[in-house]
Amino acid sequence: MSELHSSVASGVGELRGAATVPATTLLARWYVLIMMCLVYTLSIADRYVVSTVLDPIRIELHLSDAGVAWLTGAAFGLFYVVLGFPLSYLLDRYNRRKLVAVCLVLWSAMTAVCGLARTSWQFFFARVGVTIGEAGGTPGANSILSDYFPATRRAMALTVFSLGAPIGAWVGYNVAGAIADRYGWRAVFFALGVPGVLAGMAVWLTVREPARGCLDAGDDGAAPSFTETLRFWWQQRSAVHVMMGTAVCALWGWGLMFFTPTFLQRTYHLSVGEAAAVTQNMHLWGGGLATVATGWLMARSSMVDARRIVWLLAAGIGIATVASGVVYYTRDLALARAMLWIFIPAIYFYIGPGFGLLNNLAQCRMRAMFCAMVLFLANLGNLVIAPPLIGALSDWFGRTTASNADSLRLAMLCLVPTGFWATAHLYLAARDIIKDQQRARTFPY
Repeated sequence: MSELHSSVASGVGELRGAATVPATTLLARWYVLIMMCLVYTLSIADRYVVSTVLDPIRIELHLSDAGVAWLTGAAFGLFYVVLGFPLSYLLDRYNRRKLVAVCLVLWSAMTAVCGLARTSWQFFFARVGVTIGEAGGTPGANSILSDYFPATRRAMALTVFSLGAPIGAWVGYNVAGAIADRYGWRAVFFALGVPGVLAGMAVWLTVREPARGCLDAGDDGAAPSFTETLRFWWQQRSAVHVMMGTAVCALWGWGLMFFTPTFLQRTYHLSVGEAAAVTQNMHLWGGGLATVATGWLMARSSMVDARRIVWLLAAGIGIATVASGVVYYTRDLALARAMLWIFIPAIYFYIGPGFGLLNNLAQCRMRAMFCAMVLFLANLGNLVIAPPLIGALSDWFGRTTASNADSLRLAMLCLVPTGFWATAHLYLAARDIIKDQQRARTFPY
């Protein structure tokens, strides 16, 4: 990778009390962005592939809706949210590139092991192994990218990074669905695990660790304690609202998506592959275009004012919440498909701007911890709370409804209004976001 990096002294300027930072070429920055996007892609694919094959796993392992939700979603989420903090502590202090590479190899290998599980406990321990690795991937990638792109381009870069979400979901839902129909659900985990191990080796060998805070004014001193980071975050009122808004978006959007393949299979009598085909273009093209369009908007001069970003996010989530209600209420597949074209892209377009805004609201050695905090809240919502809640409600409604399709429909409709909760947080973030950004650091424009 040495040919991708310039040895010329940086024109960014000197950090207070530090030497000048080596320059990084535009090609090197975009190479690292693509590699970190790949890390995120594999993370999303490995995390949500279980949604595609949820019913086959439930049937083979003899589980209820609540049981399979706890096994595949909540168990993963509980370990993820707990392990995110110690791994982010290490990421704020040690070589991020090496940690991200090791995490990627670990979770990919354990994804393949999921395909070997013969009992619910074996599957559980394999998913715990996936969790240990994934907990360090996204915070590390975010922190690395924040030192490759300046503050004024950070939201744009992290939006491009967020293309990993729709691409990963397309792989996890649609490629996995096709494999499952032809070779069975176990083959899906093998197909995802091996490429991830190779990608982890590539990150270790080709990505360079950047100097922390090299694109921000300020001293790259000792990393603050967890308590100091929490205190700073709580004083950043807009960061609290952005973090809560994006976390509740995950509870609403990804919580609903966890059971959506099963919902389509039961309601419209589809196979795993046929249900995946209903949404495949919505994830890859709808989600991808929504993410790219958001990245383009973030790069406009009019979006230098962060208030416009959170206003845009609030409006989009509010509209999509209405659409999600129609999806799970109607019994018309054509209407549901049309509303899914609004709902599914919306669960992607807030990710990049959310990460970018939080990185700009954090001090440079708090970024991985800020990312871990939002991932803690988001995964607590969309993996630990939403799937077991929907599963338990579905089992409960099933006592009085004629079919498991209707019971699942009622359970999912109970989660829909949380989208308006997310909308409120994003709107409230606009009140203090300008002064909070200034407080976090002085941006070198």
